Amino acid sequence: MTFLRALAALVLISLLLTLPAHAEDLIVSAAASLTNAFKEIGAEFEKAQPGSKVVFNFAASGPLLQQIENGAPADVFASADQETLDKAAGKKLVDSATRRNFASNRLVLVQPKSGTPVRGIADLKGDTVKRIGIGNPASVPVGRYTRDVLQAENLWGTLEPKFINADSVRQVLDYVSRGEVDAGFVYSTDAAIARDKVNVVTTVATQRPVLYPIAVVTGSKQAGLADAFVGFVAGTTGQAILEKYGFGKP
Repeated sequence: MTFLRALAALVLISLLLTLPAHAEDLIVSAAASLTNAFKEIGAEFEKAQPGSKVVFNFAASGPLLQQIENGAPADVFASADQETLDKAAGKKLVDSATRRNFASNRLVLVQPKSGTPVRGIADLKGDTVKRIGIGNPASVPVGRYTRDVLQAENLWGTLEPKFINADSVRQVLDYVSRGEVDAGFVYSTDAAIARDKVNVVTTVATQRPVLYPIAVVTGSKQAGLADAFVGFVAGTTGQAILEKYGFGKP
């Protein structure tokens, strides 16, 4: 699987490098959980910046960082955790002066609507729960939040044989929505867009707050426009759209 992920990343980078670029194209690499909100924000930004075109690249934060590091074009990077953007800043891949937190989220345990009822995290140990969807902690922020919680509850080792690792939080959501796992850990905003297919069992208190940072990519050829997008996300219109999709204030 590691080889296949690496191959997929290389293919995606190649595709990004061959995308036809226009003078005012702005490429935004953003965490998968931001997909719905950012698409709407992008449309509003284009109205506010006539002639501009926002092109999104949504994936887990870790692979997005890897793509940027390997030369894939990007003007803005929005991560679902501080750790990933810290790594980007440490490698001088983003302009730290433009960095700001713009949203917060919550970790929730969900299950398929048709699944055997699960009342809380402790129930995951039961025999009726055979598969648990989690983000891969090596590259997916929601997976790291999940791991920290389960380790604090002394459940990580017990539950690990049941884990089905996913490459993004949206993949976890898909697994749960289709009933391919008995439960999974996602963000509350993801659960909200699939409320017809999943039930929220409980909101999980994380060891660290789920805060989303954003910054201009150092190699951006549209630094001014990129900085304007960052400001737009943190501004009145951007914040209203994020709130509409269930995100909290940073």
